[in-house]
Order: sequence, then structure tokens, then C-alpha cells
Amino acid sequence: MQKNTVFVTGGAGFIGSALIRHLIENTDTKVVNIDKLTYAGNLQSLESVAANPRHVFSHTDICDRTALDALFAEHRPRGVLHLAAESHVDRSITGPAAFIETNIVGTYTLLEAARQYWNTLSEQDKPQFRFHHISTDEVFGDLHGTDDLFTETTPYAPSSPYSASKASSDHLVRAWQRTYGLPAVL
Repeated sequence: MQKNTVFVTGGAGFIGSALIRHLIENTDTKVVNIDKLTYAGNLQSLESVAANPRHVFSHTDICDRTALDALFAEHRPRGVLHLAAESHVDRSITGPAAFIETNIVGTYTLLEAARQYWNTLSEQDKPQFRFHHISTDEVFGDLHGTDDLFTETTPYAPSSPYSASKASSDHLVRAWQRTYGLPAVL
């Protein structure tokens, strides 16, 4: 395991690119940026760090298990920051299949690749690994007033294909943590 290497999925997206810029500019972390470059991916947002040797871009779909296994074998990260997702409620209503594929099947595929990799780590390195899954408040449903808010105890109540697919991915991460012991943070 490379102590200073992390994977960021969806690293060419709005939040992912901000995270990568922060990591490259403020830490000694090596970032492997895994992005399919769909409508939301924009490599121009990473121009300031693109030439940095600690930023490695991989044009990879998180549904591609073979490619993910190769990336884990080559870079041996200490963790995964999973931000890749199809997003936007309106898009999910007109085309839900892409949301099911990326948000559910992609998260499953990434979890399985991470679990296989984690199982190869030494007993000393296993506790150092983390799978960070980035969710959305959309999984809790709709707010009904300006004083309404979500808390850690708010029940899941997804109300669109987008929020249902993200809720599903949250549940998969929790299940992999409980069933397989994969160290995950949601």
C-alpha cells in the first residue's frame, strides 16, 4: 500500500476537481483521478494541477472491473474517495438507466474491486485503508419549509430516480462494511 496515494472517482466533476486541487496544492498526497468524463466531467477545472506528477488521470468507467483491478494493482492506494455519480434530478427523470448503472452498479463494482484489493493488504495495512463514499442530502427526500433540516437521524425517503440510486449506493456501502468488514465512511 502506498501511504500517500488515494483514488478520487469523479475527479473531473465540480466537487471532485475542487478536492483534487486541494489535495495537490495543500498535501503531499498522490491522487489517481478516475473519471469517465461524461457530461459533468471537465478536465479544464484541473489545469492548475494537471502537470503535477502527484496527479494521475485515468479515463475509466467505475463499472469497468478489469480497469479498476489494474488501477488498484498499479497504484496500491491507502483509500478511495468515491464521488463519481450521475446527478441532477431532472436528468434522472428523463433517463433513469444511467443513474442505476453508475450510481448502483458502478458503486457495487468499485466496492468489489476495493474489497478484493483490501483483502490482499497486510494485517498492518488493512486498518489504514478507507473507502469514503460521498452521498447527498437528496437521499432524505424533500424539505418542507425554510426552517426544516436534515439530521443524522432523518430517515431515508428518496423521491426521484437520482436520490433512490444514491440511497441504494449508500446501502451497498453500509452492507460491504458490515458483511465484509471493508473500512468505509459514508
